[in-house]
Amino acid sequence: MIEETIRDITILPGRNRKGIQEAFLEIHIRPGDTLSIVGPTGSGKSAFINDIEIFANRDTVTGRQILVNGKLPPERYVRDPAAKPVALITQNTRCLCDLSVSDFLRMHLLSRGYMKESCIQETINLANQFTGEPITAHVRMTSLSGGQTRSLMVADAILISNTPIILLDEVENAGIFKEKVIEVLRQHHKALLFVTHDPLVSLLSDRRIVMQDGAVSKVIEPDGAEEHAIRQMLHMDGIIGRMREMIRAGELITQPVPVSW
Repeated sequence: MIEETIRDITILPGRNRKGIQEAFLEIHIRPGDTLSIVGPTGSGKSAFINDIEIFANRDTVTGRQILVNGKLPPERYVRDPAAKPVALITQNTRCLCDLSVSDFLRMHLLSRGYMKESCIQETINLANQFTGEPITAHVRMTSLSGGQTRSLMVADAILISNTPIILLDEVENAGIFKEKVIEVLRQHHKALLFVTHDPLVSLLSDRRIVMQDGAVSKVIEPDGAEEHAIRQMLHMDGIIGRMREMIRAGELITQPVPVSW
């Protein structure tokens, strides 16, 4: 369980692959913030969130430093997985533990010192808000699809790990409802960082961190200037989502697809 209240995570600049300092003085992340990390493949997006996940202290290839509440993080944040206030979920997340979903969550509850049995079903119910493939308590973890696994891990991070900061590395490609994830994380006052190539995820974020050549090249804060683009993108995403479900259901798409607003 996280003992100290996380008010602020500060990222201090490192350097790009040419040794030039990054183009910012410091980046602050607070509970409730939503940031997207964007840039071409190989630009350093995953390295950016990895620095946060391990609380880099000028000891990674990027040279960045991560502070918690304005100071170096306690050693337990770095060394003790049960105390870490950051959850990292990637598109390659796989579970090798051949337990049922309920037993897996129960084991995690016990490791966190929780005894609230109802939290198991609450976590499954929340995960089912993120995936179109319902998860049941008795299915084996190794039988879950990629989208189901990521959905369950996000729900686990919210309700069981209860970490104030959640890092998602390109999980929108794994069959989860990204808008719902963002909505729920905001409701639970979690800081969310998305590594993403998805324009809708980027537009829905409060800030965009633009990566280039292994470093931050720009930090963009739209402040409502992209509302028209967001509406347009939501409409297009709705059409794509409806078509996806029709194709999965074996339907022919012979007419324009209606989308309810």
